[in-house]
Amino acid sequence: MINTIIFDLGKVLINWEPRNLFRKIFSDEKEMEYFLAEVCTMDWNEQQDAGRSWQDGIDLLVPQFPKYKKEINAYFDRWEEMLDGEISGTVQILKELKASGKYHIYGLTNWSAETFPIAVKQFEFLNWFEGILVSGSEGIKKPDPAIYELLLERYSIDRKTALFIDDSLRNVAAAEKIGIKSIHFIGPENLKSSLHELEILT
Repeated sequence: MINTIIFDLGKVLINWEPRNLFRKIFSDEKEMEYFLAEVCTMDWNEQQDAGRSWQDGIDLLVPQFPKYKKEINAYFDRWEEMLDGEISGTVQILKELKASGKYHIYGLTNWSAETFPIAVKQFEFLNWFEGILVSGSEGIKKPDPAIYELLLERYSIDRKTALFIDDSLRNVAAAEKIGIKSIHFIGPENLKSSLHELEILT
C-alpha cells in the first residue's frame, strides 16, 4: 500500500523553459536554437544540477564561445526569467494529497543548489513537502541510482510503499529498477487518472 509520494519538480510542478529568457535576448529564433543546442546545452546545464558551480560552468564555455559571453552569463544572471509559473493542475493534485493526511510527500529534483533558493522564494507550495532532495546540493543527479537510495535513507522511506512521479522516462526507469513504483508524468490529467487507478485519489 502506497504511503509515500515523491515528486519531481521541474516540468511536473514548475514550468521551466530557457526559451522564456532567450527569446528576449535573441532576435533570430534560429540563432537562439543554435545557442541552446550547441553552446548552453542541456548536458552543460545538467552539470550544474550535479553540483558544478555556475561560475565554473560559465568559465568553461566563454573561452570556447567568446561571441556569446553575454548570453552565457545571462543563463545564470537572469535564470529566474526561465521560470514560467506553476503547473496548476499538478499543484492542485499535490494539495489534495497533502490535505488527505494519508501520505508522506517528498521532492526529488535535478536542480542547481545555487538557483533552487530562487524557486523556494517564488513557489509557496515547495514548503508543503516534508523534505526535498536537491541534486546540486548532493553532487549526484537522477538517474544515478545513488540519489534515489540517498532519498530513501535520509527520510526513512520504504521503497515498497513509495510512488515516484517524474517527466523523464530515464528517471522513471531508474527508480523502477531499484524497486520504486513510478509514474511517467505527461500532464496533470494523465497523472490524476493514474492516481485514481491506484486508488490514491478518490
